[in-house]
Amino acid sequence: MSTDSQLSTTNALPSISLAATLSDADEQKVNDLLALLQAATNTPSHDADVNQQTIVIKRFVDGRGLACPMPLLKTKVGLRDVVNGESLYVVATDANSQADITAFCRQSQQTNMQNQLVLTVNKDTSEPPTDGSLTQHFDTIYHFIITKTDSN
Repeated sequence: MSTDSQLSTTNALPSISLAATLSDADEQKVNDLLALLQAATNTPSHDADVNQQTIVIKRFVDGRGLACPMPLLKTKVGLRDVVNGESLYVVATDANSQADITAFCRQSQQTNMQNQLVLTVNKDTSEPPTDGSLTQHFDTIYHFIITKTDSN
């Protein structure tokens, strides 16, 4: 499989589970963001291919509101705690993050890194309008799920 086809994603979301290591606050954020992502794909998660391996999200990086290159730097730090077979879920609002994180994952596949990075999900969504609360609103959220794989 070519590097480009490994980096592309389909409209269907893979089966996703959350590791017990996520804090309650991060777990709530991830669930809310995954619901937003699921709604954008218009594909129910139970229709996923039964042969498809479940993605285990071990860490979460919230890069919303951060300017380039901070989402990428936080991604690199977050990957330190992710081992082979586990995933990092990253969200960002800076449009440059999409190019930066995609290039970073592609570069890991082209070098002789011990663990390569597979960009399993690379999708942007529109955030629904808030109900007037004090939370910050962003028009576009970029979602990335990065999985470490054994290069052997």
